[in-house]
Amino acid sequence: MSMDFAARVERVEPSATLAISDAASALEAEGVDVVDLSVGEPDFPTPENVVQAAKDAMDAGHTGYAPSNGIPALKEAIAEKLADDGLDYDPGQVIVTPGGKQALYEIINALIDDGDEVALLDPAWVSYEAMVKLSGGSLTRVDTAAHDFALEPALDDLADAVSDETELLVVNSPGNPHGAVYSRAALEGVRDLAVEHDFLVISDEIYKEITYGDAESISLGTLDGMGDRTITVNGFSKAYSMTGWRLGYFAAPEELVSQAGKIHSHSVSSAVNFVQHAGVEAITNCDEAVAEMTEAFEARRDMLVDLFADHGVDVATPEGAFYMMLPVDDDDSAWCQGAIDEAHVATVPGSAFGTPGYARLSYAASEKRLREGVERLAEHGYL
Repeated sequence: MSMDFAARVERVEPSATLAISDAASALEAEGVDVVDLSVGEPDFPTPENVVQAAKDAMDAGHTGYAPSNGIPALKEAIAEKLADDGLDYDPGQVIVTPGGKQALYEIINALIDDGDEVALLDPAWVSYEAMVKLSGGSLTRVDTAAHDFALEPALDDLADAVSDETELLVVNSPGNPHGAVYSRAALEGVRDLAVEHDFLVISDEIYKEITYGDAESISLGTLDGMGDRTITVNGFSKAYSMTGWRLGYFAAPEELVSQAGKIHSHSVSSAVNFVQHAGVEAITNCDEAVAEMTEAFEARRDMLVDLFADHGVDVATPEGAFYMMLPVDDDDSAWCQGAIDEAHVATVPGSAFGTPGYARLSYAASEKRLREGVERLAEHGYL
């Protein structure tokens, strides 16, 4: 029997980042030593106090269903955290989700209908496009690569791309895959366009706690005129090294929470009960652990910039997150395939993020492995 699949599924491809990671895992299963720089997963263990909080929650019997939108203690902690960032949300405006990806999926599917226009800032995380296509929306894209991934000099291009037909813009700062942190002037430019054309903005702040030097990660919803048109998304995977725990959240105007809550309750029911209790511990008692991880990421970033410079390759210096865009051949997919096949270094093609001619590296790996990765790429002619 042949199956007739839904058109929405046929519109999307599997995640490129996970596909590369799977390829690396397959080689490793064959005994090949692969330097895997493809996945955005901190190489630090989850802080021990968070692990203990989960154990304590299980021992206390928090293993049944949780309230669909999240346990009160976690929603209150999230609202307090957002208040510290200058945002005004009450706990009733928060939905806790199984990972930040689920939060984005619920938002986009609650807002976007067939043909609705969504704007992306390229390079953009691979799943934004897929989620929009699954919802039936259309895409307009703005390339920031010519400006070393900064948004401010690309505001004129963004102004040309959006219109009164635009329903939604997705902003990710600090960003994946580029590590850029958008300036206040850039975000004010976004605000002006959002007000002029009356569209909503998703502010994906999953890397907000991971910034370097004087870089300031500004929450878009703090700007005048953006409080009621911004949906703030964050999660626990990156800053707290909790990727496998699958815990995220979004905060939004009450009417969106009400509608997205329908999708949430009919799909995932809720985030895992005892994991939410661990989330309370993470968000309230892990500042020191986050600072230590961020310091390590910054040192790795600096090392990679210097190593590439030694090989005559200039890269845009990331100000946050833990990714770097390496300029490569025009056929970046072939470059990445060759890099994993010959040098046994796993990276992700920039074309997967809407920006051909680059490979994304994750430096959420030890300095030793990062050095080895660069050496392998140079040895096999990929630098």
